[in-house]
Amino acid sequence: MKFLLRWLIIAVAVFLTAWLLPGIHVEGANAFVIALIVALILGFLNAILRPILAFLSCGCIVATLGLFMFVINAAMLWLTSYIAVNWLGIGFYVDGFWPALWGSIIISLISYLLSMFLIDE
Repeated sequence: MKFLLRWLIIAVAVFLTAWLLPGIHVEGANAFVIALIVALILGFLNAILRPILAFLSCGCIVATLGLFMFVINAAMLWLTSYIAVNWLGIGFYVDGFWPALWGSIIISLISYLLSMFLIDE
């Protein structure tokens, strides 16, 4: 049940970020279903690829006092957009690095706030 709630929280965060940030677009007849698919892709990439990238770039993470994790999060969002558009053919677009960086920060903040209120640890 927690998995489904976290998935829904990330989907809401993606949907709100696309609504707030001009460089991220969710296009299609049913934008929230697209946000659900994007949240699933993003969660999969964060579970599989993000720890590998964090391990390989641990020197940069330490040297920047953890700020390089924002770059890794932006890369995960950008890769999610690439997979969504090119492999699945759904309308989730990230226009470049800066929208990906700001989008990853906004998604993290929204999901943190929603998790704080909705998930009981």
